[in-house]
Amino acid sequence: MFVDVDKIGSATSPLHAEKRIRTVEANEQPRAGDVLAVRALTESATYGNIELPSGRLAKINRGDILLGVLGKRRALKGFVGDVPASVATGDRLHLLNMGGVIGECKGHHSSLTDAIELEVIGIASDEIGLPLNIGDYSIDLDNELKTTTPIIVVAGSCMNSGKTVAAVELIRQAANAGLKVAGVKLTGIACLRDTLNMQDHGAFVTASFIDCGLPSTVDCEDLSSIAKSLFNHIGSFEPDLIVAELGDGIIGGYGVDQILADAEIKDAISSLVFCASDYVGVVGGVSTLRSMGIEIDVVAGSVTDSQMGEDFVRTNFGLEAGNARRDGKRLFDIVRTSVKSEAATA
Repeated sequence: MFVDVDKIGSATSPLHAEKRIRTVEANEQPRAGDVLAVRALTESATYGNIELPSGRLAKINRGDILLGVLGKRRALKGFVGDVPASVATGDRLHLLNMGGVIGECKGHHSSLTDAIELEVIGIASDEIGLPLNIGDYSIDLDNELKTTTPIIVVAGSCMNSGKTVAAVELIRQAANAGLKVAGVKLTGIACLRDTLNMQDHGAFVTASFIDCGLPSTVDCEDLSSIAKSLFNHIGSFEPDLIVAELGDGIIGGYGVDQILADAEIKDAISSLVFCASDYVGVVGGVSTLRSMGIEIDVVAGSVTDSQMGEDFVRTNFGLEAGNARRDGKRLFDIVRTSVKSEAATA
């Protein structure tokens, strides 16, 4: 059966899907990344848009036929959901993020209304009836880190702590300084917004875990290999610098700690920028990262929006502090100095 869809979620972007898609009626063993055609049964005032492959947001209207992918979400300030045990035409599922990740919603943050309810129209398939999965279009995976390009990692205490603001400002300042800078999103849930933001700020090439066939990094068994594959892939374009954002917090449901625990990746980090929302976030971040054998080079994020926050970081931990919104050039200068120092002692 063929289904004509109205709107395509950006999480399907590896497929380069058309709006007319071949489908089958059931899949008894669905996997994260399987592509579904669904009908929107409800609308949402607080979470009612879908991101298209172009990056544009489109309103979801009741009755719209959408194309998305099965996946898991573990957002502290968003939706929590899982891949269903089976999926068939007529089943009811939910939209878990604006990129078009679909699953069984288990709960949501109190600031949000209920997730948009969806009716399964069909499971996207190839010509012989096998389910289409974005993992079938993955870049080459690698267990060994091969790139020698300096890597700046931006991590944080939790979502909405200022990581993306810091990452894109570092990219902007690096590009303004004449560097060829690449941007990478290593963890989170499928959405093009952050990598497009990196491009808007001067990254000449970007990549994310979506390019490795993952709708999210929840319960991914070997995220360190995913990270190495992305670094190798982006490194093949010969950038002068890589800025990598770790979505979510260093403790959370998206596997950030798994990447930071990898010895090869730790050794490759030229500078680590840690973003926090408050003092306790800084204290916890310093303690947690030191227990992993990682030292913070500079603290950024919303805790540094106030001079008090910067003073707290310097006085209590002897760490550099820099604010991406107020003085992005200074933040980049601090990071660049730590990168040069690391290179000098290598």
